Amino acid sequence: MRRGEFRADLCVGVDGGGTRCRARLVDWSGHILGEGTAGPANLRLGLDTAFASVIDAARQCLAEAGLSEKALARTSACLALAGATEPRELAAARSRHLPFRHTLIISDAQAACIGAHAGEDGGVIVIGTGSVGWAMIGGRQYRVGGWGLPLSDEGSAAWLGCEALRQALRAHDGRIAPTALLRRLLDEFAGDPYTVVRWADSARPAEFGRLAPLVVEYAKQLDPAAVELMQRAAHHIDRMAARLIAHGVERIALAGGLAPHLEGWLAPQTRQYLVAPQGDALAGALRLVQSVRAAANAGVEA
Repeated sequence: MRRGEFRADLCVGVDGGGTRCRARLVDWSGHILGEGTAGPANLRLGLDTAFASVIDAARQCLAEAGLSEKALARTSACLALAGATEPRELAAARSRHLPFRHTLIISDAQAACIGAHAGEDGGVIVIGTGSVGWAMIGGRQYRVGGWGLPLSDEGSAAWLGCEALRQALRAHDGRIAPTALLRRLLDEFAGDPYTVVRWADSARPAEFGRLAPLVVEYAKQLDPAAVELMQRAAHHIDRMAARLIAHGVERIALAGGLAPHLEGWLAPQTRQYLVAPQGDALAGALRLVQSVRAAANAGVEA
């Protein structure tokens, strides 16, 4: 038996998106014991895929902490997962038996908002593989966008990659002028538009998202197509921000891998509301599960 094997006071927070899943294991004093990273955990990709990534990341945390998998049974978990805003997916996820002692499942956007503002009122716009706006004001929650490709997630990395390929095909047709970016995108598919179409038929959002860094790179070089794409992406994020502000949000944090690259393209009206996040979605997930435990210990219904 390893030291601490049956320790009861363990908590794991998980931030699962369309590209990767991150986990952090702490004790109830908040001391970090281990961290892990695994594959995508968006519930829209299927429960088996999502929870396989969650368990993989949690096991990595335990290994780093010197604990075996048995410790999961003594661990309370908050799983902040993309796709957990959708009623059917969320209900199915909550009905799944997981190896944790207690499990909370919330959306990654909600956790990002909690983490960004340390549980206080505010808004967040997540700009990662997908995009979504979220706010907490006076105990109420508000959502803007985040309905997933191909219908939503405007301004996200996946949207940016998809739109870039559309422009590349238009340039191939002669409908718009070719640029270095658009030629480079076609070169990624051996210059064959039919290969682009076949690939896109089955590509997941994360795969479209892997093309976004090319757009960012060429926008820095003032490639006309890349600049236009970044401006369009920023416009969509501006519209999300405007809607959050209309709900009464007074401060907005940006989160997600694309956010630092897109922030400078946002309108001044949006940037005046921006604040640096106090924490990330992992911090939000851990804050929530610890508050639920504290309320339970105090005899308060959580």
